[in-house]
Amino acid sequence: MVKLNKIYTRTGDDGTTGLGTGERRLKSDLRVDAYGTVDEANACIGMARVHTAASHPAIDAMLSRIQNDLFDLGADLAVPDDGKPLGYEPLRIVAAQTDRVEKDIDLLNKHLQPLKSFVLNGGTPAAAALHLARTVARRAERLMVALAQDPGEHVNRDGLKYINRVSDFLFVAARAVNDNGNADVLWVPGKNR
Repeated sequence: MVKLNKIYTRTGDDGTTGLGTGERRLKSDLRVDAYGTVDEANACIGMARVHTAASHPAIDAMLSRIQNDLFDLGADLAVPDDGKPLGYEPLRIVAAQTDRVEKDIDLLNKHLQPLKSFVLNGGTPAAAALHLARTVARRAERLMVALAQDPGEHVNRDGLKYINRVSDFLFVAARAVNDNGNADVLWVPGKNR
């Protein structure tokens, strides 16, 4: 279990941070950027939950589970699998976590109006916040994909699937809190020419 006695350690004052393995990396390192962006997506979900807690308790419970899973994903990314024994079992995202998100997507999606255009980010405050979280989750996914392409780096395939599904969930949840899609703001191509 994590125990934080002191918030500042001064060990990062040189622009480095420690991975879960103890290895030091620059704070600009792609791996650090990837798990930092996962954390940013988590923070955006926290802001969205300010708007969903009272009005959409079932969706809020789904978001709560995703927030916890995103910490799991950050831990997964912070302990790269280099094939060397660690002396402990690192926390990894597993397929069951993605399966659960897919079930939540299916549950919400069955009540939505079919789309006839792309959705603009907006509508209710909850939907706007969920769309913001979705875009940050997509950025985290892009960083994870880039990291996976880097020679010598490994990214858990289940983690990649998970973050992809989370962004899908956030899109569907944004539509759900927009009166099941009835309050969606739709893109009108060339409307302002």
